[in-house]
Amino acid sequence: MTAPRLVLVDDEEDLREPVAAYLRENGLDVVEADGGAALDAALAAGPIELAVLDVTMPGEDGFAIAKRLRARPERMGIVMLTARRDVIDRVVGLELGADDYLMKPFEPRELLARIRAVL
Repeated sequence: MTAPRLVLVDDEEDLREPVAAYLRENGLDVVEADGGAALDAALAAGPIELAVLDVTMPGEDGFAIAKRLRARPERMGIVMLTARRDVIDRVVGLELGADDYLMKPFEPRELLARIRAVL
């Protein structure tokens, strides 16, 4: 059985790399992306079962990416990450199609549990 393939999209390398390593250690096939263009390259390389999206990124933010992913014919899970504390931000993310929403800072074990629940 192959590991679920997911993409972790976050412009903060200091957060993205250790989280990706933790998820790999726990059996997931993780592709790292620092923004929308890198995400598009990952999507072109093969199917993605789930996207973990940072909300606040330069250029295309996580909300715009989530909306774009939901417009695609294939279904994938979406977990949003953000440091924003306003309820409206969580509501917008969920209305755009996110399956779950996690506040930064977060415990990697909680992210892993949420990813598994969405998968």
